[in-house]
Amino acid sequence: MLSRLLKEHQAKQNERKELQERRRREAIAAATSLTEALVDHLNVGVAQAYVNQRKLDHEVKTLQVQAGQFAKQTAQWITMVEGFNQALKEIGDVENWARSIEMDMRTIATALEYVHKGHLQAASS
Repeated sequence: MLSRLLKEHQAKQNERKELQERRRREAIAAATSLTEALVDHLNVGVAQAYVNQRKLDHEVKTLQVQAGQFAKQTAQWITMVEGFNQALKEIGDVENWARSIEMDMRTIATALEYVHKGHLQAASS
């Protein structure tokens, strides 16, 4: 009877060990599956971040090119406006020069009239 109890006890222990081993393997498999799922999920996020970073890099390069073109365009506009302002100043200078010449001509004309009238009065006396 003792040996039968010993055999039953050993059989139950073996069953418990097998059950425990099976549960350990299932736990390892579940942990591995969970780890792979987490890594896959993280990899998707990392891949998306990488794609977004590449898009941002492309947008930055495009923006830099456009900013350079805008700076060139702005410099051309500034040059044109400065040229236009200079032309307006020159027109103003010509206008002032013309007024000055006109005033000088009127002064000369007045002087000539005065001389001519004085000459006519001296000749008639």
